[in-house]
Amino acid sequence: METTKTHGAAAGELAADAELDRTEDEVAPPATAPDAEPAASGEPQAPAAPDDLDETDDPDGTGTLDAPDAAASAPRPAGVVPGAAAVVGAALGLASLTGTWLGTVLAERRQLVGQINASSGSAAQQIEQIYGAPWHTTAAVNGVCALACLVVLGAVLLAGRNAAPWVRGVAWGGLVLGVLGLFVAAGTWFDLFGGLPTVAQAPVSSGG
Repeated sequence: METTKTHGAAAGELAADAELDRTEDEVAPPATAPDAEPAASGEPQAPAAPDDLDETDDPDGTGTLDAPDAAASAPRPAGVVPGAAAVVGAALGLASLTGTWLGTVLAERRQLVGQINASSGSAAQQIEQIYGAPWHTTAAVNGVCALACLVVLGAVLLAGRNAAPWVRGVAWGGLVLGVLGLFVAAGTWFDLFGGLPTVAQAPVSSGG
């Protein structure tokens, strides 16, 4: 009987010790990381700066980023001027080939003046005043447009070497139109595409 009591008391003590160890494990504080440094007593630490902070974003070293410059994001006037000049030059080159409203009005006016002046002239003079003069007036206006196109687009290509690709593309296309328009205007002025109509003179009959 005494041996049984002794074994029972020993088992109770072992169960009590196990329960005490389990309680201590539950209430024990978590272990800190090996590389963590203890904070100074009574002084809060400042948060660490992010590692990806670039020196160019924080030139003064204050830890604050500068606001984006509005002027940097705004379009540059230097890029607008070459683009506008390229479009205007290309329009002038196209006008030198297709003609303009101003050229049509001046040609009609010259034709009317020719009709008035050639009312009492010969047939050749009437053809020159009514047909040749308006034809040459149109050629002169188209030639002026072609020359203006070459001057404007030449300045764009020389001054805007660092311009946008579309600006240089429009400038080169307009330059080709201007050169073609200048050749057409010169051929029209010098009657290379067709001379003035001529009137055949009636044969003189000899009296018998």
